[in-house]
This record gives sequence, C-alpha cells and structure tokens, in this order.
Amino acid sequence: MKKIKLSAFLTLLIIIAVSVAATAQSQETYIYKPQSQELYNTIVHMDSVYFNAYNTCDMETQAAIYSDSMEFYHDKGGLMTSKKDLLAALKQNICGKVTRVLVPGSIEVYEIAGFGALEIGYHRFINHQESETPSNPGRFVVFWRHVNNKWQIYRVASMHAGS
Repeated sequence: MKKIKLSAFLTLLIIIAVSVAATAQSQETYIYKPQSQELYNTIVHMDSVYFNAYNTCDMETQAAIYSDSMEFYHDKGGLMTSKKDLLAALKQNICGKVTRVLVPGSIEVYEIAGFGALEIGYHRFINHQESETPSNPGRFVVFWRHVNNKWQIYRVASMHAGS
C-alpha cells in the first residue's frame, strides 16, 4: 500500500513538472489566478507561519505543523518519513545556520477536495556559515492536509537549483 502511495505521489510530481515545462515552452503567457482567494490567503499564511518557525528555530511550532505521517522528498537528501528524525535534522543542520526566503509572487495554491491544498512555489536559502548570498531559486511542492480545523504539512518535495 505504501509503494502505491509513493508511486502515485511521484507520478503527480512528474505530471506537475511536465506541465510546468510545457507551459514555459508555450507561446502564450500564463498568469496564475487562485480559484479561491480565501484558500490562497490561508495557505500563504501557513507557509509564513511555518517558515517563520523554521527561520527562528521554533521547533515546537514546526512539530505542530508537520503531520505525524509526513513524508519529505528532497532532491539531494532523499526521502524522510520520520517526523522525529526530520525535526532533529532541522535542529542540527538548519537552526541558526540557514534562512529561507520566499521568492515574492511565486506561490500557487490548488484545492484538493476533501483533503486540503497543494502549494507550489519558489524559495531561496541563505547559508550563514558559507555565504550571505541567497542560493538560486528552488522549487517546492507542499501538500497541506486540513484535519480538525487545523492545517498540517503532509507531503513535501523540495528541489534545489545549482548554486
């Protein structure tokens, strides 16, 4: 069952990547407009809440936002399925060392009926131990689950451009 979910998730990511590439090659200009401004505002707010906690090493808030059954796909680090291990890695490798900066205007939000929302965007990272220059923009995809009036990060895919 887990392999089926992983396969479905990876297939969805491939479809998104092909769609983005096809749109980029199109002669037409595409301007994103949210179907629901309220949902868009909610997810942009949740992104801000999470990454404020990420940037300030607020581990309690990060733990509350991640689903217990989270999956984190990282192009360089691979797949992580343990919330405890992810939080420990963030505390050890990110806290006080790295800051995330959202690329303004890059977030797109799509409703997933009966589940939550999909957030797609670009962000950069500043590694304070190596350089104060932000990295090249990298793409991220977050599946937000809405359960018991609470938004949680359920699945994440993070892809980084070369620096």
